[in-house]
Amino acid sequence: MLLIVDEDNINTRLDVFLAKIYEGISRSKIQNAIKSGKVLVNDEEKKSSYSLKFDDRVEFENLEPEKFITLEPENIPLDVVWEDENMAVVNKPSGMLTHPTFIETSGTLVNALLYKYGDNLSDTNGEFRRGIVHRLDRNTSGLLMIAKNNKTHEYLANIIKEHQLTKKYHAVLKGFYPNENDVISEPIGRNNVNPKKMAVRSDGRPSLTKLKVLEHFGNDATYVELTLVTGRTHQIRVHTSYKNHPVYNDTLYGAGEGKVKTQEQVLQSFYLKFTKPFSSSIIELEIPPDDKLEKVLKYFRNRRV
Repeated sequence: MLLIVDEDNINTRLDVFLAKIYEGISRSKIQNAIKSGKVLVNDEEKKSSYSLKFDDRVEFENLEPEKFITLEPENIPLDVVWEDENMAVVNKPSGMLTHPTFIETSGTLVNALLYKYGDNLSDTNGEFRRGIVHRLDRNTSGLLMIAKNNKTHEYLANIIKEHQLTKKYHAVLKGFYPNENDVISEPIGRNNVNPKKMAVRSDGRPSLTKLKVLEHFGNDATYVELTLVTGRTHQIRVHTSYKNHPVYNDTLYGAGEGKVKTQEQVLQSFYLKFTKPFSSSIIELEIPPDDKLEKVLKYFRNRRV
């Protein structure tokens, strides 16, 4: 399997990177595979502690040779918001993984993409991430760009790297957010205790989120618009939690379970703006609130009447 390191995994240890891919496999087994030469970075053997760099090519054998895993196309409905011959933008629902892992190989966005587009998907990031240029967390819904070929994948990855993609999110935050307009500029890195979490830490990567309050619901909650200037893993969830106003129902980052029950964090990627590949045309896309966001907003607005 071959994976190309993206912005989300810069400065991540090699063994931690593989542990995220092979959920459920012990770190010691992964480290033994690295020591035995089953993992190559840019065609060279590296130590487990090697710090990954952007565009590193990580090639490795299946760490579970007894389980030969293939991905099956699945006829899962796709909400295609926009597309041309080179790319598509889809609206991923909450609860769906963006791409498979070695634990979950069905029901993901990639399975749905394989059914709809077949071989007309980039394979820059390997078979498990066909077409995937960037990702959304399982329980975050919204707009995702899909590359139909490797040249487009490279183009889209570059506009993300150069901050030429505008991404905006809607979220409901816990409590009364005090600043109508805020800029959260705090470095983010891997959580030392829980490898599935990120955290604000002094040695993390520079991270910038712009926040605008749209609506207050007393001291209970705040409806906000968030613009990502950088795109770190869990960036919005980490930054808002750091400000003591985590995303509503985000139990991983300390929000607890609110009175309105939803499938984890109430967070939606609702807006994208970018230059169409190999063109000067500007593509601007916006979608309405999803069912989860609408449910929470309706609850708080009805209480206020």
